[in-house]
Amino acid sequence: MARIPKLDPDALHAARAQMRIDLAACHRLAAQFGMTDLIYTHISARVPGAPDQFLINPFGLLFDEVRADNLVTVGPEGELLDDPTGLGINRAGFVIHSAVHQARPDAVCVMHTHTLAGVAVSALRDGLLPYTQHAARFHGRIGYHAYEGVAVELDERARLVRDLGPHKALMLRNHGLLTCGATVAEAFELMFFLEFACRAQLQIQATGQAVAIPDRGAIERAAQTFDRAAGRSSPRLWQALLRGLDQTDPTYRHLPAAH
Repeated sequence: MARIPKLDPDALHAARAQMRIDLAACHRLAAQFGMTDLIYTHISARVPGAPDQFLINPFGLLFDEVRADNLVTVGPEGELLDDPTGLGINRAGFVIHSAVHQARPDAVCVMHTHTLAGVAVSALRDGLLPYTQHAARFHGRIGYHAYEGVAVELDERARLVRDLGPHKALMLRNHGLLTCGATVAEAFELMFFLEFACRAQLQIQATGQAVAIPDRGAIERAAQTFDRAAGRSSPRLWQALLRGLDQTDPTYRHLPAAH
């Protein structure tokens, strides 16, 4: 695990509160954009100042019920350090998210979805194809993990990490999508555009017409452009998304009394 710079108590308090708010917002946005599977997927974020702990949604709440004050704090062995609702967490959520958080210090936020488009493309032999500019963002930058059944066995974590490799996106075959980022904003932005690319691919393939596949060099240049912009556009986008949430339902911001 990489060394985490120490924050003074006030800065740590503020960072933890903001992380809770951002993670709760991410759940609300996933619900808003149709990236949910009832209560069966999960989004997590590392606790500032405690790199072996992460926050995750309670198992039993819809994403539009998640707030900053009802997130569960999970320890390195899956112990529930704080469980405000008493609902616990999804076992597969711990297996998948702990694997990435433990192996990738840069993965502050991990987002996992089971969308119709994501599951459909994950079941295609060739996976995500470079049909669109949105897909070009992931050219040579997405891993593939073979389906092993419901992800409840701890030994699968090593293979998840192996298949993710250095990437920030993973397609879990016959299962769904995963993205990770240095911030909640980055993980959400990657998931939004990965989902968009999957939806576009399915609509293109559904026409049955020949596809105009971009030149391979152009695809790689586009991917490199996205690499250079990575993390820089996310804060601007994130603030715009939060403004939208605040106008419709700001209850996601409710913090625990201690905060």
